Amino acid sequence: MRIDKFLKVSRILKRRTVAQEACGENKVLVNGKAAKPSTAVRIGDEVEVLYATGSLKFRVCNIKETVKKDEAASLYEVIV
Repeated sequence: MRIDKFLKVSRILKRRTVAQEACGENKVLVNGKAAKPSTAVRIGDEVEVLYATGSLKFRVCNIKETVKKDEAASLYEVIV
């Protein structure tokens, strides 16, 4: 699955266009490397999203095309 779609489906970022812009500004890292919106994400990959106030680092646990709001958090596991 594309990283921009995963960020939207998992509800880490609200909209896919926001995810695409974040990737374009090198604010999304997949396994330590800057990701383009089309970068493929797989189970086990470590993703870091850089925000103005900090960052969120997580591991991909599951990949689904669509999920309900309360199931979205099951797609990833936060790494401290």
